Amino acid sequence: MTFHEQPQETASAFSNRLKAIRAQRGLSQGDLAARAGITRQAISAIESNLYLPTTAVALKLASVLACHVEDLFSLVPTEDIIEGTLVGHLPSTETNSHPIRVKVSSVGKRTIVRPVTDLGEQLSFAVPADGYVTDTQGKLSGSTVRVTPSRDRDAIEQEISVAGCDPAIFLVGEHLRRHKDRTTVVGWTMGSMAALQSLQRGEVHVAGMHLFDPVTSESNLPFLKRSLKGSGYEVVTFAIWEEGFLVRRGNPLSIRTTADLAEPIVTLVNREEGSGARLLLDQRLRTSGIEPQQVRGYDRIVSSHVEVARAIAGRQAEVGIGIRSAAQQFNLDFVPLQTARYDLVVPKSYLKSHPTLTHLFETLASRPFRKEIEALGGYDTSETGKVRTWHA
Repeated sequence: MTFHEQPQETASAFSNRLKAIRAQRGLSQGDLAARAGITRQAISAIESNLYLPTTAVALKLASVLACHVEDLFSLVPTEDIIEGTLVGHLPSTETNSHPIRVKVSSVGKRTIVRPVTDLGEQLSFAVPADGYVTDTQGKLSGSTVRVTPSRDRDAIEQEISVAGCDPAIFLVGEHLRRHKDRTTVVGWTMGSMAALQSLQRGEVHVAGMHLFDPVTSESNLPFLKRSLKGSGYEVVTFAIWEEGFLVRRGNPLSIRTTADLAEPIVTLVNREEGSGARLLLDQRLRTSGIEPQQVRGYDRIVSSHVEVARAIAGRQAEVGIGIRSAAQQFNLDFVPLQTARYDLVVPKSYLKSHPTLTHLFETLASRPFRKEIEALGGYDTSETGKVRTWHA
């Protein structure tokens, strides 16, 4: 008897049809063993998936049974599965029988899984999934989920996940792909403090911030000093942009100052607490002596500069705070209030461990990318790519 004594988990990777074909030929285990020149115990062990036959034994068995070796034994395609930590909420399979599209990113030593729908109503149709989740029952944020990938693992390993509110982050990804065609950049829209907290929880590689401190006239660094410990982070400038009031074309209500927001005919659309736009609004209201409850629409919250602009263009509000590029995108007028710096915060350890993260910042500082976002309007790229010196 000649066969490899392999453990069952190895044998189970093969499809074994020996018993079925032997029975079709009307042979007992003893009959087949005698004709193949091996023991009945060997036949029994092979049929029970306890052992794998050598090539010579497999050929003998196929010859006796008048079939091909692949008719008896073949590899079972193994489904590649990625396990990761869910961020966000998956819909229940009770109402969704189809697989759920997800993005997968390798952040440090963690694998993070997010529903593609969390990218928003437009991007969820434009950004391809990295894989699919079918078991959604009872899966809440923080739980472990199993993903069947739709891209190879190397491509997923190179994906860069960014939290923040600059809609131009996807443009960086497009420019990066021109040189690193397997690298994708995915931007998860959220306010500055939420982005920083997501970075601290190990859910993204990079956090974008634009929080202006009127006491020091400095962007971001005063807030980082209060929020981060140690010197394990790099801070790199994305751009300097203008922040102000977004109003309909022609500014029909003549909104010029914060005091105008308290007028009964003015309806505001606001951003969430912790965002740079909300911080600016609250600072200006305090300076003007206006209470939030005096502003109609103060409690109406949207989650991005683009949504602010869309609400005003759709006549659901008269004013909101955002960036000039969002106003231009929706053909709105813009009343400037201040300039602020949008910085990207990244752990130094990720720059060393991630295969393509350093290329993101090289692309950011490149002339073609800077020229493109300048053409969007409202972006000053004179300091784009500059590393900020700071101490926690």
